[in-house]
Amino acid sequence: MRKKETRLVFTYKNTVDAMMMEKLCQEAGAPGRLIPVPSVVSAGCGLCWAAEPSDREELTELMREHELEPEGVYEVFF
Repeated sequence: MRKKETRLVFTYKNTVDAMMMEKLCQEAGAPGRLIPVPSVVSAGCGLCWAAEPSDREELTELMREHELEPEGVYEVFF
């Protein structure tokens, strides 16, 4: 069983934006991974980018540089 921990979750309005985040992070070597949206969060496309809360600044800057706007940003324990 996986240990529960607090994760930083970026949600997106559509799957295209979520997949773009995955591509940007892979190319930049940025932390995190694409996962289904946790049940405690509501999002348009059902996918989100999850990472450690300490990665917030790095990921936010990456999205800003590429004009990718998240639908929401959450810290979730799961």
